Amino acid sequence: MTKKVKIETVGLAGLLVAAGTIWFYYGHPEIGSARAATLAVNYKPMGVENSRIHHERVEDARNTEYEFRGRDIFSRVQPPPPIPQDIRIPKPGDEDYVAPAVPPPPPPQLSLKFFGSGTVLGSSSRRAFLTDGDAVFIVSEGDTLLGRYRIVKISHANLEFEEIGSGRHGFTVIEDQGPAL
Repeated sequence: MTKKVKIETVGLAGLLVAAGTIWFYYGHPEIGSARAATLAVNYKPMGVENSRIHHERVEDARNTEYEFRGRDIFSRVQPPPPIPQDIRIPKPGDEDYVAPAVPPPPPPQLSLKFFGSGTVLGSSSRRAFLTDGDAVFIVSEGDTLLGRYRIVKISHANLEFEEIGSGRHGFTVIEDQGPAL
């Protein structure tokens, strides 16, 4: 007998035992009902001192009305705390008035168009190519541009510069020239 035949024989025997068990219990329903009857005879109720229905609690629950408290009961996010109504906001002229801070000026904008960068053969310094109409400017890091801007850093995609008069830093990104005509 081969190993495959042995496995099939054992599987068939297991299925026959399962089928016989199912047939026996479905063929003799009085066995199942006898078990249920013995369970009912052996039932012992819980030890409750007072088994009456508390009608006053039921009526209190029925008469309770829902009050909205500003929170969505289906959301885990807490609502913001309520704003107190008795807060006094100082106005100009009051002794505790503090003027709002002046926002910093916007970063400087370069009036030229940055259209590329590259390196010099045999050197590691980068050069940036800028244009203003027909005029092309080639600058490297540390150079002064138009007497107003100092080039701080040149990378593949952007150019960082400093406005000499104010010391403010700004940057510009490379702009696509479009197709040549």
